Amino acid sequence: MSKNITIAGAGLVGSLWAVYLAQKNHNVTVYERRDDMRKNFKEGGRSINLALSDRGWKAIEKVGLADAIRKVAIPMYRRVMHDAAGNLSYQSYGKENQAIYSVSRGGLNVELMNLAEKYSNVNFQFNHKCLGVDLKNGAATFGAPDGVEKVVESDLLFGADGAFSAIRGTMMKTDRFNYSQEYIAHGYKELTIPAGPNGTHQLEKNALHIWPRGGYMLIALPNVDGSFTLTLFFPYEGEDSFATLDSDEKVVAFFERVFPDALALMPNFLEDWHNNPTSSLLIVRCYPWTANGKVALMGDASHAIVPFYGQGMNSGFEDCTVLNQLWEQYGDEQWPHIFHEFEKQRKPDADAIADLAMRNFVEMRDLTADPQFLLRKKIENRFADKYPELWLPLYSMVTFSHIRYSDAWNKGLLHDRIMQKVMDRPDIAEVWDSEEVEQAILEELKNYPELTQNV
Repeated sequence: MSKNITIAGAGLVGSLWAVYLAQKNHNVTVYERRDDMRKNFKEGGRSINLALSDRGWKAIEKVGLADAIRKVAIPMYRRVMHDAAGNLSYQSYGKENQAIYSVSRGGLNVELMNLAEKYSNVNFQFNHKCLGVDLKNGAATFGAPDGVEKVVESDLLFGADGAFSAIRGTMMKTDRFNYSQEYIAHGYKELTIPAGPNGTHQLEKNALHIWPRGGYMLIALPNVDGSFTLTLFFPYEGEDSFATLDSDEKVVAFFERVFPDALALMPNFLEDWHNNPTSSLLIVRCYPWTANGKVALMGDASHAIVPFYGQGMNSGFEDCTVLNQLWEQYGDEQWPHIFHEFEKQRKPDADAIADLAMRNFVEMRDLTADPQFLLRKKIENRFADKYPELWLPLYSMVTFSHIRYSDAWNKGLLHDRIMQKVMDRPDIAEVWDSEEVEQAILEELKNYPELTQNV
């Protein structure tokens, strides 16, 4: 029997979930507080990039959108690290032909909304702000563009309305609702390397570029039009910070000293610096995610994270995958049970990927320029290539598998113990690729049989 379902938020997760619901013949209305982004959207050009990996691909393949997205997604097979002198070093993301994909946030959102609207049982209502929720009955009040408030009653209400979710705002006022938010000390600013002659990329196209500087970093992801979107992750305060770069002269001098090869490729650098805002980075944790078998939070509304593992969108899309699997397992009349199982299963994974994202920030900004770290990665990759049934690197567990984030986190901690012993050898730089080191890892693995599960 068809249900009337309301989704708050027409972003990536809300639009994707609308497609899942529509394909099972439910009547879906999506309310979005902003205007329809498709009105002024232009293909190509500057965009905020996301890294689409296996978890995200699985979710969009289920609804038949993968082929369309592959046409505009750029595979990135490795990291390219740029030092202050312009020298390059390289680190593969996974095995041969494994890649994460640079996609336009706006372009993907447009594709998802267009797909959802192909279904006659999906309706988008833009410029409708959620003003409050009746959690008991699953009803939401929205402010319409004409100023009139309307109460929308539905069988189920999903809050996919982002890190500052209005649905969660009502849930936060209920008894025993746990909530925390944490702003990290860094903000970010977007910059652009334009396309070269005839739309060519001025840096290696199929790579994610990093300028690690210890404490902060610059990254670049490719766009289909030949440009790169750069993001500076930088402290708000301190010796080198947004606070101290308070004049054009200081900004240019800083980039000339710290990121000279990137600056040389940015003819509109100061224009971008002034026009693009400095934005904050937020981690949200909360529980429970559902209320009364009627209301559920998804994506950033329940687990916003920092972007350093490229898993924000992917984890939100995995919410859709897990909810759909539970739905298919228990059936349409068991939504209270589905909601309970969903939050119980996903909460540990959401906490794990939040921790992993902060860990990867340290890795990207500090360790990718550290010879010892790069040597450790070479040892791990060599061992994993030879013994794939015994060792799957943490990055591969997160990015190229569907192992639960919480399991990947726990296994990664055990990998750290083993590799610390290996790296403590005084002669490791000379014998890193020897059978002796290989045997030492095999011996250590005997102490951790759980590491070989699901590999």
